[in-house]
Amino acid sequence: MSGPTLTYLAFDYGLKRVGVATGNSLMRQAQPLRTIAVEGKPRFEQIAQLIEEWRPDALVIGVPYHPDGAEHDNTLRARKFGGQLRGRFHLPVHEVDERYSTTEAIANGARDLDAASAAILLQQYFNDHPQP
Repeated sequence: MSGPTLTYLAFDYGLKRVGVATGNSLMRQAQPLRTIAVEGKPRFEQIAQLIEEWRPDALVIGVPYHPDGAEHDNTLRARKFGGQLRGRFHLPVHEVDERYSTTEAIANGARDLDAASAAILLQQYFNDHPQP
């Protein structure tokens, strides 16, 4: 027997853009939503609107690493972003290794690379966490 259906929002963090995707624990299929440009309207204001609209139970963020698994500056930035999400929205934040998400999005012919990358991250989260 499975539990309640949980809704997720996933974020592909970048310094200029943040890709966003959604999915739920019933269908376990991630869907790209949109990309938030950091310029203009503050990104947390836009994220707050998405959280209000989708009412997620948890958030997923991509954390980048070098191909050999070593951390770098963006690893720390992504983790800080996850901490900010956790602190602002009081939701669980799950990290996913995002080493090749953009490469995969490009290979799949995505029009919105950031949102497609976020969907790949969320799909990876679903694949790595099978339902009981």
